[in-house]
Amino acid sequence: QVQLVESGGGLVQPGGSLRLSCAASGMTFSIYAMAWYRQAPRKPRELVARITSGGSINYADSVKGRFTISRDNAKKRVYLQMNSLKPEDTAVYYCNAGGDCPTCFWGQGTQVTVSS
Repeated sequence: QVQLVESGGGLVQPGGSLRLSCAASGMTFSIYAMAWYRQAPRKPRELVARITSGGSINYADSVKGRFTISRDNAKKRVYLQMNSLKPEDTAVYYCNAGGDCPTCFWGQGTQVTVSS
């Protein structure tokens, strides 16, 4: 059974930083594109960052220059380093393997709240 477990969320002040981690199991991690999505209240889920099996990366325009996605295939982990956080970044962040499709996989989510 594929499992994705997020950690690292919490409450931070504007301008602060958080590092999210996603631990994968039950899958051949290295062949999957991995991504972080987020969903804010009353808004649809959106792609934040994605890294392919070959290392190609893309980001949402709203987080470019502030967030960094990375992966460690040996540890079966994907990370999201979030700097210069804004209140608009407040959302539940979900780890994803394979993309937004019927055969893809999702974690349970971790809450990120940016507030003074």
